[in-house]
Amino acid sequence: MASAHVLLLPEPGSGHLMSLIEAGKRLLGHGGDDDDDYEHRALTVTVLIIRPATAESASEVDSHVKRVAASGLGVRFHHLPAVDPPNDCDPRNVQEFKSRYMQLYAAHVKAAAAELDAAALVIDFFATGVIDAARELALPTYVYFTSTAALLALTLRLPALHEEESSADGSTVHVPGMPPVPAGSVPGFLGDKGSPNYAWFVYHGRRFMDADGIIINTVDGLEPGLLHAIADGQCVPGRRAPRLYPIGPVIDLGGAKESEEHYCVKWLDAQPPASVVFLCFGSMGWFDVAKAHEVAAGLERSGHRFLWTLRGPPAAAGGSLHPTDADLDELLPEGFLERTKERGLVWPRRTPQKEILAHAAIGCFVTHCGWNSTLESLWHGVPLVPWPLYAEQHLNAFELVSVVGVAVAMEVDRERNNFVEAAELERAVRCLMGGGAEEEGRKAREKAAEMKTVCRNAVEVGGSSYAALQRLRDAVRSGAACSRTTGRLPEK
Repeated sequence: MASAHVLLLPEPGSGHLMSLIEAGKRLLGHGGDDDDDYEHRALTVTVLIIRPATAESASEVDSHVKRVAASGLGVRFHHLPAVDPPNDCDPRNVQEFKSRYMQLYAAHVKAAAAELDAAALVIDFFATGVIDAARELALPTYVYFTSTAALLALTLRLPALHEEESSADGSTVHVPGMPPVPAGSVPGFLGDKGSPNYAWFVYHGRRFMDADGIIINTVDGLEPGLLHAIADGQCVPGRRAPRLYPIGPVIDLGGAKESEEHYCVKWLDAQPPASVVFLCFGSMGWFDVAKAHEVAAGLERSGHRFLWTLRGPPAAAGGSLHPTDADLDELLPEGFLERTKERGLVWPRRTPQKEILAHAAIGCFVTHCGWNSTLESLWHGVPLVPWPLYAEQHLNAFELVSVVGVAVAMEVDRERNNFVEAAELERAVRCLMGGGAEEEGRKAREKAAEMKTVCRNAVEVGGSSYAALQRLRDAVRSGAACSRTTGRLPEK
């Protein structure tokens, strides 16, 4: 059998792009080695590159593409012709903007699929607007879901929820496979029926059902109840979801380290095992003076060692959403750095998060709960203190505390722009770093260690994610996933 050519269509945001490229590496390198005919049945993978709407993001995408292209791993890249972003859409309505921007590429995706003789198309979950174009070529199409099974279940449930009287603006929301979700833990863009972001997620929830399969960056042993509920048809009345392929954790842990000489890592080398609180809030997370002062007070009073990645607000000019390097004199209380210099380090620029989480000195991770960061933390068995800031992170935080049990909750005031009091941070840090004095912290540490084993076993030969990836490869290579007319009941 000739090799099957798989096209990947990521949304150009760094978290989505890098995750789908990493999934492409898995497709290329996993399974089939014991097959005598492997050379003739292997997959080839090409990533369709969409130009980001901002120059800053475009530079980040270009750098990552160049690194992967030069790695010799066999991932190919095909740049789609540029289109103008929707000029009647506020980029701050992130879900609407991404969805509409991706939809504008439908004709170019169809042309590329025909030109490259694609056997299958894997699309980012913001790109369901291109499914019809793929169907015109009878091209099997899979959705790649970069977040949790909890958000997937909620998104699949959302169209029906939209028609019901009780919805995300009630006291709780029913998500199959989870305990009742407090309305305060529902992503903000799903809590306002009048929002264009909400309308697009209703659309995506419907279109997921038209896919030939859903590839999800999670682990069966991490979210078993949710994955079972989705597969069992509990999310969409009267319909079973497309076949699920939980292949996570899809995180790049095998690449070159950012720098062996990075000062943050060198500083950690001098700290005792499991003694350091690591605080980092993703590529979009930044703090103003009020929040930074609360963090500083909480850390100082906790008495624990800490490594804090502190970023400042985006530049006023240019409309960027990305943080800037922090001005520590402006953001931190007077004398804080001097008083804590023997046990703490505040770093005003990006830090090598993967290297830091892998370091033996790290005892817990205060995080925005982005899913990529969460998986990196669990891969190394590091328990979490969730401080959600945007997107689906409040739902992630609820799940990590109430379902998975690897985190200690803080009270995060969404009405005050996700503000956390110093006393809350101090309490959570003491709970996780107390060496067993707090029962809640002890259980979270033990559960995080258990999830480390679950995640690592899943990707080994015979593991659940290994098997799911092999099923996906076989489906693509054999053409078992048949195209179907949009809107029809998926055939099983």
